[in-house]
Amino acid sequence: MAHYLVIVESPTKVKTIRKFLGSNYKIMASAGHVRDLPKSQLGFDAENDYEPKYITIRGKGEVLAALRKEVKKSDKVFLATDPDREGEAISWHLVSALNLDPKKTFRITFNEITQNAVKEALKHPRQIDMNMVDAQQTRRILDRMVGYRISPLLWVKIKRGLSAGRVQSAALRIIADREKEIADFVPEEYWTLEADLLPEHSKKKLTALYYGPAQSSKKENLADGGRTQELEEALKTASFSVSEVKTGERSRKAPLPFTTSTLQQEAARALNFSTQKTMMVAQQLYEGVDLKGKGRGTVGLISYLRTDSTRISEEAASAAAAYITQQYGAEYSAYAKKAKDAGRKKGAQEALDAASKAGGQKVPDAASAEGAQGALGTASKAGDGNSPRIQDAHEAIRPTDITRTPQSVKEALTREQFRLYELIWKRFVGSCMTPAVSETLQIRITARADQDYIFTTGTSRQLFAGYRVVYRESGAEEEPKVQGLSDLTEGSTLTLSEVRKEQHFTQAPAHFTEASLVHTLEEKGIGRPSTYAPTISTLLARHYVTKEGRSLFVTELGEAVNSIMKNSFPEVDDIAFTAHMESLLDLVAEGKMEWKEIVRNFYPDLDREVKQAEETLGKVKIADEETDIVCDKCGRNMVIKYGPHGKFLGCPGFPECRNTKPFFEKIGVKCPKCGSDVVRRRSRKGRKFFGCENPECDFLSWARPSEVRCEKCGGWMAYKGNKLVCQNSTCGYSCDAEEDSLK
Repeated sequence: MAHYLVIVESPTKVKTIRKFLGSNYKIMASAGHVRDLPKSQLGFDAENDYEPKYITIRGKGEVLAALRKEVKKSDKVFLATDPDREGEAISWHLVSALNLDPKKTFRITFNEITQNAVKEALKHPRQIDMNMVDAQQTRRILDRMVGYRISPLLWVKIKRGLSAGRVQSAALRIIADREKEIADFVPEEYWTLEADLLPEHSKKKLTALYYGPAQSSKKENLADGGRTQELEEALKTASFSVSEVKTGERSRKAPLPFTTSTLQQEAARALNFSTQKTMMVAQQLYEGVDLKGKGRGTVGLISYLRTDSTRISEEAASAAAAYITQQYGAEYSAYAKKAKDAGRKKGAQEALDAASKAGGQKVPDAASAEGAQGALGTASKAGDGNSPRIQDAHEAIRPTDITRTPQSVKEALTREQFRLYELIWKRFVGSCMTPAVSETLQIRITARADQDYIFTTGTSRQLFAGYRVVYRESGAEEEPKVQGLSDLTEGSTLTLSEVRKEQHFTQAPAHFTEASLVHTLEEKGIGRPSTYAPTISTLLARHYVTKEGRSLFVTELGEAVNSIMKNSFPEVDDIAFTAHMESLLDLVAEGKMEWKEIVRNFYPDLDREVKQAEETLGKVKIADEETDIVCDKCGRNMVIKYGPHGKFLGCPGFPECRNTKPFFEKIGVKCPKCGSDVVRRRSRKGRKFFGCENPECDFLSWARPSEVRCEKCGGWMAYKGNKLVCQNSTCGYSCDAEEDSLK
């Protein structure tokens, strides 16, 4: 019997894929990269046309030895690393590290870890795509150039342990520029004017907003209180009547399925997940989860998580059409609507009936599958129109089986896995559904005083839920609800109850959150979906940026690093240049540019700038944050230091005084037992918990305590997701609260 070896990256995938293939297949993992540039050297030879030097990663000897042993027994070797540039490069490194025979070595990729996808990939093996490998090599060497040349300069000029990065520096620049914009912002005054009006034969008041003089077609901007006061006085004796009633329909299209970027943004907004947490949990869902029950086992629940495509495969589109029709009705299926509009209602229904009878898994008719893709693909292609990778094999992030609902797998998932899977499942199902339709009602009201003035009001009501029966975006605007408007007709008179003016001031731009930063990075073309999470994590780990609640703030250290990067390395720090570099990497991946041409043009300028900065830059002193905690050895006020495991207190007299203490962060809540401050701590295994700062008090809690007291028994309450729950075991009271931002 022939013997085949399949090499994947992650050991978790081994367990998932093993049950798909027969006993003549051996599944093994490389556990990520096996070769890389050496840590102790620059890793390329600038004198030899930037030829990279790769070495075996320390600790990978046993893995490679086991793989070599299995290669000798195998008739064919299939390299099944991830379907992206980095995965392609790992396969290429495996060929070299294992000295694989090209005649019996094949590259396979699959977008989801399911039996059909894996078996289909084995039917269509290919050779390694060296254009993708070269694009990844270029990225790796460019990052090494920036990191290994600039980071040592930061150690000398500021402090050890700092780092510079190509994407990281651009991201820091974006955050720092926003901080300056906020600091420089000057609020501008503006006013609003509202009228409470009572229609004839009604006791329900309606509120209308001042628009402007009737003779002007433009809305009047009330910039000062004087003009607003004049209007208020004039309107107190005005007569009001309805001058126009306008009805209409508004259609809200379903959102596109998730890409890596949009998943990170929505998970941050809806679930309060960091980008790093989102990617970690999504990786678990992709690689496989143990589902209990007959014929289930280890299953990959979502498709590949690193993608910027919104494309959906024909099979997935067809299955979605069948599921939606079966569960909600044909009027909710975007495919069924498309087929009906194209005059193919009969054929569409036959295809959907066939799919429903087959269990909602697949529409077998090829033409119908094409129609399903057409219904979903138009919007997808429109969303990908500016992407040079629209023709790649990637899809949007979606469930591997739409019939595997979140509730059906809930028991097998952790809370985080369930919440993220539910978000992905609902978004995908919603993206395959018809638009939500609302009826709108707009009312223009004329106030007759010294001259005619216009007020406006309006309302809407949902006519058809469409995709919103399944999915609603976080932060989506609610339909305005104003009572009593449906009875109004042109000429209806209204009685003025009250005119109210209110002063406002324009607000400064909001601080970046992880979600809004990811959106901006993607919008400006900086980095790739797979780089957003590690970039943000590095900025936080290096303490260039701090996170308070959901907002990101630049630290003094971050400002110092940003200043050096902006002034001494303008090209590296330039946002447009960094985005342009990504487009060059795309050209390499498409075989339209030779990869060394990029590094030849980049490195000489960088080398010159580093040497110039070494000579001209002075040292930057960053003062440690002082606390009111006194060192019990020398009496100085201790300062906050940063170590590998986070913050700690150190004596500023180091090295004469080496006293240190744990740093406990106060959360702004008093201890329910003794009244001292509650602080955030970590257990020996790194798990976070909350306790009293008073060493004589035994108060401890895994959940973050709240300052809110229980309305029922007066006991202390703690955050549990988006609920506040009384901690008195005999009470059980809970109420809604915002998601815990400190968890």
